[in-house]
Amino acid sequence: MLQTRDLIWTLLFIGCAASIQVQITPTQGEISVGESKFFLCEVVGDATDIDWYAPSGEKIVSSQDVFVSRTDESTSTLTIYHATVDSSGNYKCVAKSADKEAQATVQVKIFQKISFKNAPSLQEFNEGDNADIVCDVVSSPPATIFWKHKGAKIHVAKDVRFKIMENAHLQIRGIKKTDEGMYTCEARVMARGEIDFRAIKVVINVLPTIRIRQAEVNATADIGTSAMLACDADGFPEPTVTWARNNVVLETDEKYSLNEDGSELLIKDVTKVDEGDYTCMAKNKAGEKEEEVSLNVFVTPRITYLNNQTASELQEHVTLTCEASGEPTPAITWSFGPRVFTEREQASWTRPDTYESLDGNVVVRSDARVSSLTLKYVQFSDAGQYLCTARNPIGQDSKNMYLEVRYSPKIQGPVTVYTWEGNSANISCEVLAHPGASVVWFRDGQQLPSANTTNIKIYSTPTASYLEITPESQNDFGSYNCTATNVIGSESKEFLMIQAEVPSAPTVEGVAPFSSTAMVNFEEPDSNGGVSVLRYKVDWRQPGQDWSSREFEVETGTNQIILTGLKPETAYEVKMAAVNGKGDGESSPSTPFTTKPIRYTFTTPPETSTPSIPPPTTLPLKGEPSAPKLEAKVQKKGNALKVNWVKQDDGGTPIKHYLVRYKPKHVSDWRPEIRVPHGSDHVLLQALDWNTEYEVYVVAENQQGKSKPAVVSFRTAMQPTAIPEVGGSGLGTGAIVGILMVVFLLLLVGVDVTCYFLNKCGLLMCIAVNFCGKTGPGAKGKDIEEGKAAFTKDESKEPIVEVRTEEANPPTQDGGAPTEPSETTPLTEAEPTSPDTTSPVVNSLPTAASNSTPGASERNTAAAVESAKSAAEASLPASAGSKDSGPAPAGATSSSTPDVGPLVDLSEGASLTVAPPKAATAASEPDAKAAEPKESTGSPSTASTAQADIKVAIDDKANANDAITKEANATETKEVKEVDAVPNSTTEVKTVPNEAPVANGNESKA
Repeated sequence: MLQTRDLIWTLLFIGCAASIQVQITPTQGEISVGESKFFLCEVVGDATDIDWYAPSGEKIVSSQDVFVSRTDESTSTLTIYHATVDSSGNYKCVAKSADKEAQATVQVKIFQKISFKNAPSLQEFNEGDNADIVCDVVSSPPATIFWKHKGAKIHVAKDVRFKIMENAHLQIRGIKKTDEGMYTCEARVMARGEIDFRAIKVVINVLPTIRIRQAEVNATADIGTSAMLACDADGFPEPTVTWARNNVVLETDEKYSLNEDGSELLIKDVTKVDEGDYTCMAKNKAGEKEEEVSLNVFVTPRITYLNNQTASELQEHVTLTCEASGEPTPAITWSFGPRVFTEREQASWTRPDTYESLDGNVVVRSDARVSSLTLKYVQFSDAGQYLCTARNPIGQDSKNMYLEVRYSPKIQGPVTVYTWEGNSANISCEVLAHPGASVVWFRDGQQLPSANTTNIKIYSTPTASYLEITPESQNDFGSYNCTATNVIGSESKEFLMIQAEVPSAPTVEGVAPFSSTAMVNFEEPDSNGGVSVLRYKVDWRQPGQDWSSREFEVETGTNQIILTGLKPETAYEVKMAAVNGKGDGESSPSTPFTTKPIRYTFTTPPETSTPSIPPPTTLPLKGEPSAPKLEAKVQKKGNALKVNWVKQDDGGTPIKHYLVRYKPKHVSDWRPEIRVPHGSDHVLLQALDWNTEYEVYVVAENQQGKSKPAVVSFRTAMQPTAIPEVGGSGLGTGAIVGILMVVFLLLLVGVDVTCYFLNKCGLLMCIAVNFCGKTGPGAKGKDIEEGKAAFTKDESKEPIVEVRTEEANPPTQDGGAPTEPSETTPLTEAEPTSPDTTSPVVNSLPTAASNSTPGASERNTAAAVESAKSAAEASLPASAGSKDSGPAPAGATSSSTPDVGPLVDLSEGASLTVAPPKAATAASEPDAKAAEPKESTGSPSTASTAQADIKVAIDDKANANDAITKEANATETKEVKEVDAVPNSTTEVKTVPNEAPVANGNESKA
């Protein structure tokens, strides 16, 4: 380009060396409104001035919109800023040099680019409207507009609903939801090849529609229930749902509750005032829609008025009134026992709301919420409870009222009574009366019982009087009068006591014999003699032999008797008689029959077709038993059955067992087979299906095989309505028995523990003594206390004196350690003695061997008692002082082990028994023998450290002898001195009254 340009300029310069040339670049210009552009004016030659002239011819002076600048001597630039339509035209560049001038022009065209002046990107319309999609385009020259939907060009010729308006808008008539989407407004300027577009989103808003779930909602008032009203709203955008009543918008509070989207209105605790219309309102950009929902509030019936009435028999009429409330209006009915009186039943033509009974005595009238029942002629049978029931579709309410009818006595009861001499019978005089009546019995005008009647007694209840008569002769039979009287009136009735007779003979209808049994069918006697038949007497025999007899109790509905123990193929005759309370009736004529033979079974060998003949034998042939006779009885439960059977022919072999199968008839599978022992005659089938027909097969089996099945069918009862048990404990019998046993054992343990701690006895005490070697808590203290109690003084009897004499506790053989206390340990401790001091032992009691004469024995006994008393008095201070002293010093020495003195029991006889002491150890036995008492000589013992514990028990019977007592008193002084001669010893004396023997646990020790 530059080379060509330079060449042109060179040629011009050569051709016109003396002239000025002007050229504008670009030669023409097109500027869009608002744009800026510059033009370059180039001059060839020497030019002094280069000027630009506007289309108006005026020289251009630089301004804000137009600017002229000269860059060098040969060029000048014209710049047009932000061109407007007025900026268009021919611009001229003039170059001057002395007398030379040259110019060039450039045409500037100002055009409008495509501009979307009004084309919203989101435009919304309501469904069904004529939509005008706005797209205003500004351009010069004017642009051509094209519309597209979802990328496809819209052809208005194909869809008459679409139309491009003169202003280039797109109109859609009856716009639909399916027309929603993105639309493109495209503008083109063909002269410039310019194109531009705008995307417009068209949204179709749909007016809300409301779908009512239930136009009428029913609710019950005053029972704490809630009612829900619901409406579902559709539309675009999603509508807002609100509820209103009486133009008041409802909001969530204590009475009303709305769900999240407002479609459900919950009315709490519905009452009658909540009834009415509720408005469901749905609103969105497209508009608002309303629908109404009706709430019907029903009120359960409630009887508001019903009072008891009192009337007298044969009164003209009495009216019972019942009022009830409820919504809808309840229908009121009356009932009296099984009778129901309802309005509009058997109504007359004149009063369609009136019920009149067939006898015309009862008339029921109803008006709105009030119903009345009128009894035209009151009778005593009209007394009782009348039930008024108010019903509507919501529920019902019932209340009872009592009609009290005062009437004279009405005597009822059977007129005839049958009995026999010696058998007491009651004539019942049942009296209906209000108020109550007094009853008096008469016979032949004489009030009963009388002084001459000892066989008549009267028993009375509030509603009946019973005359008990024990007939002694024919004169006691006849007529008796019962008279009942109250304040209204009185009534009398005659009763007959008739002599009973024995029943007539029953009729034997037929006998069904078997091999060993026979079934006798009979008809009941024509006359029972006035009293019930108690049993039937059946006699049977072989012709020419004695009669065999058996009595059968009467079973209701059964006229069959089974005879057993018969012989096969034997002729018999049978007769029957009925028995009632008076005696046996006449026998029926004899009916002969013959038992059947025993059935035999023959086997056919496989190799031959002829039956095998049993070998000759003297024994009867045996076969399968016959089918038993069955009888089915449905139990009280209704779904349990007792099947009884009677054994028939046993086939000559004892029955082993019975096989029982059963099943419902509509089922093909049998229940598990039941095997019943041969001695049983029934089976109880339980837990059967209700109201189902069953069939039962019973087969008898012996060693030869099984009988044919005996079949019986029955149907179980209908299933009863379950009634909850009132006051049931909920525990089974086993649980109750177990609880009672546990409580009983706990009581026994409590009693035993109490006896153990209080009385030292019982099972725990035995276990402690025998197994644990213990005497129980506080046993020793108890023994001591019992000892003190036993020796408490009683002035009325002679004392028992216990004397214990002992020395200080000696050391043991192992080193002088103190000995453990035991039952023989003295209650007081002796004062320590010097090693050289000898302690003589007082042998105040002779041994059993030395007491050979009664006189000597009694004297020695008395002397011992008195000496013990004196010794006890002398030793009491020492005993008291040494009671709490410690054990003996370890240094104390002794040459022997301490022994316990003999226990002497002075019995009623003259002899004195001395129990030898128990040695503490085996090593102490010699010393124990040395310490045994000898004959009383009055000299002290030579053993200086021996410890003696002498217990003297004197029986109260021995003190009865006054002579012996006097002799003992005579020697008292001497014996006391001998006791006082024992140094360093401790003596304990206890004196207790000699009471009657008391079991205190110490008998064995005594």
